[in-house]
This record gives sequence, C-alpha cells and structure tokens, in this order.
Amino acid sequence: MSTESLPITAYALVSPLGVGRRATLAALRGHTTGLVPAARWAVELPCYIGRVEAVDAITVPAEFAAYDCRNHRLAELALLSDDFAAAVERAARRYGRSRVGLFLGTSTSGVAVTEEAYCRRGDDDQLPPFPLHTTHSLGALIEYVGRRLRLTGPAYTVSTACSSSAKVFAVARRQIAAGLCDAAVVGGVDSFCRTTLYGFHALELVSAQPTRPWGKHRDGLSLGEGAGLALLERDPAEEGAVALIGVGESSDAYHMSSPHPEGAGGAQAITAALADADCAPEQIDYVNLHGTGTPANDRAEDRAVTQVFGTQIDCSSTKGATGHTLGAAGAIEALFCALSLESGWVPGGVTETELDPELQTAFVTRGFPKALRRTVSISLGFGGSNCALVLARRG
Repeated sequence: MSTESLPITAYALVSPLGVGRRATLAALRGHTTGLVPAARWAVELPCYIGRVEAVDAITVPAEFAAYDCRNHRLAELALLSDDFAAAVERAARRYGRSRVGLFLGTSTSGVAVTEEAYCRRGDDDQLPPFPLHTTHSLGALIEYVGRRLRLTGPAYTVSTACSSSAKVFAVARRQIAAGLCDAAVVGGVDSFCRTTLYGFHALELVSAQPTRPWGKHRDGLSLGEGAGLALLERDPAEEGAVALIGVGESSDAYHMSSPHPEGAGGAQAITAALADADCAPEQIDYVNLHGTGTPANDRAEDRAVTQVFGTQIDCSSTKGATGHTLGAAGAIEALFCALSLESGWVPGGVTETELDPELQTAFVTRGFPKALRRTVSISLGFGGSNCALVLARRG
C-alpha cells in the first residue's frame, strides 16, 4: 500500500462520554467516565456498562421504519452529530454518489431486537414476527446508512470482533488506491446487548468494578456502546486538520479468545503501520492502547508496544471512560486520536491510581496538554485479528 495521506475531512463521535466532538473532548479533559452500574439498566450481572442515553430520544426517519433498532438509532445519532451527514452530502455532490464508498464495522449489529423477540416467545415457543434481516443482519447497518445517505458506491460490512472498525480505514485506503472510489465513509457502530455481556461473562472477562486498564488490580472489562464515523477524501476541497497516513494489519490466530502472550500479532500490526506511514517509532507522540483491562490482554499489549516503542512513549486506554465498545471501538478510539491531534491533549486513562508494576509502558493516568504531530491507535480482536492506524496533524 502506498504512503499516500488521506485527509479526514469530517468525523462524528457518539459514546458514553457524550454526543459530538465538543462534548467528548470536554469529558476527556475532565477525566470523567461514562460507566454506570448495570443494574441501572435492569441487567442482572454485577458489573458496569457504558450506555448512550441520548439514543433513547432518537428515532429513525419514517421511511426507514423497517430498520428501527438501537444500533441504527446510534448510527442516526452519529449522522446528525458534528454536521456529519451534511459533509457527506457535499462529498457526494462533488464526486458523484457512486464514487463515495461506505465501509463500516460492527460485531453484534441489531441482535438486541432478536433477544427481545426470544423474550416474547409464545406458548408454542415460536418467535413473534420481527425484522430480522433489516436489524439483526450484519449487512443491515450498511443498508441503513447507505440508504440514509443515498450512497451507491462500493459498500460492505467488516466484522472482525474488536478490530472491525479499525480495519475499515484500511479497506478505504485500498478501495481509494484502486480507483474504485474517490471518498469513503468509514466507522463503526455497536449497541449494548445481553449476548455479548453474558458471552464475556462466560469467559470470566467481565469485572464487577469499572474496568481498570493497566491497573495493578484490574480483573476484567466493562462493555459499552457507541458510534464513530469519518469521511476520508482523496482530493478534498477542504483539507481537514488530520489525516490517515498509515495502516497495519496482522492475523496471528494464536487462540480463539486469548492474545499471543508476547504480543506478536500486535507488534506486527504496529510495525506495518509505521512502515506504511514511513514513520519511525520515535516520531509518534501518543499511543491509544486497545487496553481492555483484562490481565492477559493488557500484559500482551504492553509487550507488543514496548517491543516497538520502548518504555517512554505516552500511552493510555480510553476504555476506562467508555467501556469496550466492541465493533465500534477501533473507529471511536482512532477518532479520539484525531481529537487529540486537533486539540493538543493527551487523554488520561480512567483507571485505578496504582498501576501494574509489571507493565512497562508509560501509561498516562491524568490527561495533559501537549502539541501532538502523530498518533497510533491499536485495535486487537479475537482470533488475533489486529490493526494499527497512524494519524497525523496536517500543516
């Protein structure tokens, strides 16, 4: 892949920290968390989760009623935030609707609708009618957003667990480089559902406390929900302040749900991203870690990061603030990096004050101002599906 820079000309953020870039930045600077006790949402497990309360007031447009579900309401909220839909409309008019690609990541899509249907089974154990294909299906998200924005270019969903919406940035790079489109909408959307919560609980990965990435006493993750959308353009009318300059992917396939203990796949993805960006490790100013807060994952990622960067680079995990947003995490955290580049702010990890002394990276517990030129965002998925993105400030 070439080292051509792709400007990010618009982006929108929705997470438990707030709706829109301004609210998100204020929350990051305020060192706040969006995690709340799960009991508040009638969840039986003793744990914390991150919910986007604003979704409850959102409805999809009437003509898309068949697509109505929490996941698509999250997507709608992102489209309405930060003037994102308007920016995409300008790009579609400039390049043509068939020249704007759409590549989105999700891990569970609208499965919560199916969960609800199972809860409403009749005495004959049959499911009631419900819109399975326009809500539960992994393709439903692409259909909804594509029709909502009236885009007709290349479009597909990526579902590679926690790296899903990081990999769509790589997909867009390839599609644009191949001449299949001139611009692309990328990102990820994942909404809270009990399937993933109880699945992670069965793996003994859910903490009863708010997740504590890199903490000495960390014992698991907290789940969250959110959406992150970005517009990448080959030759934009307005350049944008931030650009994607490098992507790196790997698939170590070490284990179905556990990372390689030495972080081999993560290190490979980071190294590939730096090479793609023609960038040396010492030219990176901040790393947004995958940082789930589970003992094994943080340990393996720590080894991956120190292999490439050493022990002095500023790092943090924002999952202590948002929870793990699964298929949306890659996009949300990459766009946190974009926000950091624009604002000159290194976000601190919301965690316990006592860090694990066995972990060697320079984990930032309290955010601080710093002029940033280049950042790396790391996403590590189940099955060793890994992706690293290099973002840079323009000008």
